[in-house]
Amino acid sequence: MQKHFALKLAAVCALAVTAGWAQAQDSIKIANIVELSGPGTTAGTLFKNGAELAIKEINAAGGILGKKITYTTEDTQTNPGVAKGLTQKAVDNDVFAIFGPVYSGSIMVSMAESKRGEVPNFTGGEAAAITQQGNPYVFRTAFGQSVSFPKLARYINTKSKSLAVIYVNNDFGKGGRDTIAKLLEGSPTKIVADISTDAGQVDFSAAVLKAKQTNADAVFIYVNEEESARLLRELRKQGWNKPMIGETTLTGQKVIELAGEAANGAVAHVGLTVEAPPLKAFGARYKAEYKAESDHNGVKGYTGMYILKAAIEKAGKLDRKAVAQALKNSCFSTKQTPNILMDVCFDDKGDLDRESFLVEVKGGKGEVVATLPPVNKK
Repeated sequence: MQKHFALKLAAVCALAVTAGWAQAQDSIKIANIVELSGPGTTAGTLFKNGAELAIKEINAAGGILGKKITYTTEDTQTNPGVAKGLTQKAVDNDVFAIFGPVYSGSIMVSMAESKRGEVPNFTGGEAAAITQQGNPYVFRTAFGQSVSFPKLARYINTKSKSLAVIYVNNDFGKGGRDTIAKLLEGSPTKIVADISTDAGQVDFSAAVLKAKQTNADAVFIYVNEEESARLLRELRKQGWNKPMIGETTLTGQKVIELAGEAANGAVAHVGLTVEAPPLKAFGARYKAEYKAESDHNGVKGYTGMYILKAAIEKAGKLDRKAVAQALKNSCFSTKQTPNILMDVCFDDKGDLDRESFLVEVKGGKGEVVATLPPVNKK
């Protein structure tokens, strides 16, 4: 009798587990773990908005493999420790994929948790070290410094013989500073000032004065959004009239809004901008949805979600390991998945490669002045 009862109980438990698993598969759970407060508020908010816009569109079109996407959004407070805890929580909640954090310092800490859970983790972070850790579950939604900076270095060589470098003293800034310094070794451009600043810094007068005193013929700026705007204003205040060169962040929409006329003339290598022809339609949809302009961070979140969709469809099943494998050493085209917006290829480390742009701020608006081909055409 007891044996019969035990067998029945086991069968009921098995059915309950199966039913629970099936219920869990009724939707694809995504966790947005992003900077909604602190210095990273602008980047995190736009990244989140882009991802959520993509989710809305995907669900309206029937979902992925017939499953709708559900999601939660958590604020890292631009704090790596908080990001790590939230990622651990998401993994324990058995999410299918994680989007964020955007800041390099946070993803460097938190991605150990997504790796532990074997959960694909899409980040907006650009520090070269992110994909050098051998984490098979981390994927970029924008260029890493190892891909974007060679293009940038070639441009700097055409504009400067003596360069002042102003960078933010965090993983993002130090990674950029180290990468550009290495690329410029033995080139026509010599770095004559190496100026460190702090995340959230308000007063850039000393940094600009130091750059001016070296008689550098150009400045390379690699700080976060709000700091970029403050630095541009200080450069103008002190009469700087030489090239101001940077990466994607320098000419972002938020920077232009905050810096005003001081942003005019700034030039950046930009992986993603809604001013580029392939991204204009997205920019219009984003503005209609959020009543505000998107910068590269909004595009990162949006295209990242559609890349996840393409990878799931390539794998043909809701299997996190299979999806991660489907992304490695793979290319995805707009012919197959139009809303990835640009053809893109991933290498075995999770770094991506695609076309990019040179943007110059003119009359308070970023203008694409050149389109640059992928580093490695496949």
